[in-house]
Amino acid sequence: MGVMAHWLRVIHIAVFAIILGATLGYAQQNDAGPAIGPETNLPLPRFVSLRAHEANVRRGPSLSHRIDWVFKRREMPLQIVAEYGHWRRVIDRDGLGGWVHYRMLSGARTVIVEADEIALRARPDATATERALLERGVVADLEDCTPDWCEITAGGYSGWAPKSALWGVSDAEVRN
Repeated sequence: MGVMAHWLRVIHIAVFAIILGATLGYAQQNDAGPAIGPETNLPLPRFVSLRAHEANVRRGPSLSHRIDWVFKRREMPLQIVAEYGHWRRVIDRDGLGGWVHYRMLSGARTVIVEADEIALRARPDATATERALLERGVVADLEDCTPDWCEITAGGYSGWAPKSALWGVSDAEVRN
């Protein structure tokens, strides 16, 4: 009887996990392409930015869920990894996150400098003229991207930075 009870419990947990995943709106992956969000039909994961100066990050997708912390950096890049109704599960560059109401997010793309210091270049070339130096943690607007470089704007300066030094853009992403 102990073995039977154990397997029934395992099956019960597996069924609960499947139902929970479907209920929380996790992406549907299919053979035709990338995962698609059930609410927006946009790809998951995808990058966005924080629209508000402050946004509550909740444990679950509703106002009744506990606030775990508050994002307090307007235009900070975030990655949406799941959708449920008007709620988006987001993570930051450290992999921390939770559920945020969609109105707190913007489709405007930003990136954050991950390297200790990067030079903004006049062209997407390591030997091009330096236009400015950006330090770790600077948030910049994302413009165009090649496979290895992104054109960004921060503090009134615009130029090209190595994609590998930025968080908020995927490795394979190319933007014109």
